Amino acid sequence: MTPSALDHYAVVAAMLAPALLMAATASLLTSANARLARVVDRLRSLVVAWDRDAPDRAERDTQIARHRRRAHLVLRACQMLYAALGAFVGTSLALAVDTFLGFRLGVLPTALAVVGVSCLLLASLALGTEVSLSVRSFDEELDQEMARKRG
Repeated sequence: MTPSALDHYAVVAAMLAPALLMAATASLLTSANARLARVVDRLRSLVVAWDRDAPDRAERDTQIARHRRRAHLVLRACQMLYAALGAFVGTSLALAVDTFLGFRLGVLPTALAVVGVSCLLLASLALGTEVSLSVRSFDEELDQEMARKRG
């Protein structure tokens, strides 16, 4: 193989790393969108119950506020994941364009990769917070239901 062909293979190989990160990001995005749909469905059921069950209203208000916070956390995570996906696509394209331009883009491909990984980290933190809030919410709802059954 000629040195030029080897250079092209090196560029293609470099473009695969962002592609793997894109696949991981897309998987997280699918999961986050499913979580958001479940939170929204739960919020809707709480609003219906809130209208029906007046004695229960204070507990429902707390639950609704908690689930709204969960929905906003998942939304932020989705936004970060979309940004990460865009940054990883940009990284891959920047690597290819940089090769054609004779490596004149400087740190742009690396900067895009860092932005993508940072967004992925922020999204993971938001999803981790949302999961903790979800479990805490579930525990409180169980405690309330058990107290009702005993009382």
